[in-house]
Amino acid sequence: MSKLLDIKNLHVEVEGNKILKGLSLSMNRGEIHAIMGPNGSGKSTLANTLMGHPSYIVTEGEIFFNGQNILELAPDERAALGMFLAFQYPHEIPGVTLFNFLRTAVNSIRKKRTGEDIDKDRKKAASSMLQFSKKLTANMKLLGIDDSFSKRYVNEGFSGGEKKRAEVLQLAMLEPELAVLDETDSGLDIDALRIVSDGVNSIIKPGQSILLITHYQRLLDYIKPHFVHVLVDGRLVMSDGPELALKLEEKGYDWVRDQFFTQNLN
Repeated sequence: MSKLLDIKNLHVEVEGNKILKGLSLSMNRGEIHAIMGPNGSGKSTLANTLMGHPSYIVTEGEIFFNGQNILELAPDERAALGMFLAFQYPHEIPGVTLFNFLRTAVNSIRKKRTGEDIDKDRKKAASSMLQFSKKLTANMKLLGIDDSFSKRYVNEGFSGGEKKRAEVLQLAMLEPELAVLDETDSGLDIDALRIVSDGVNSIIKPGQSILLITHYQRLLDYIKPHFVHVLVDGRLVMSDGPELALKLEEKGYDWVRDQFFTQNLN
């Protein structure tokens, strides 16, 4: 069986600075992987590179998604293939309601995948709108989100928890094969973290995969990973089961650095 995601010897530069320095990682369908590491280790660089952010320059290596090398694909093309990124700091989009934003995103991905522009056919457009509205209402109910939420401008005036719940709602509507969650726990108190995590757990379906990026073990109390990887200085230096996150919580990252650099000196 081919791997869902296969990253091979990835080197990435940002504004001339080398950030990722030979990262390799593979994921199968239905797996949850967590990437942990100290500030500046390259976690968000990996997330943005996966989705094709133009500021992140791949100088070496390959990224395969469903067996296809995606390095030459634009972000919208990667999204159409089934990839999704939840931002650490979601952007505000004044004047655009969450409903219209999600509707446009869903239609855009459908058009990329099928080549069909539903809006050109009134009957199909009306049917599609009805199906979209029903799905949105169902997902908002599942996530415990008030109906008025969809009428608000995207992230404008949202609290930290509301911004992250809006990201989870996007995830629910787009149903990607791979969801990359970049520090979803950032800026959340304990109650908001639990609500957001419960939302992710409630919408993820069998066969969907998650790549969790986080500093802290507390997120992994709610979204249980199959594998935990430690990223230090642009390299994955350690991988294990979920027990590794508990060890990191207890001992910090210094012992990982010491072990990694000792091995490389030898």
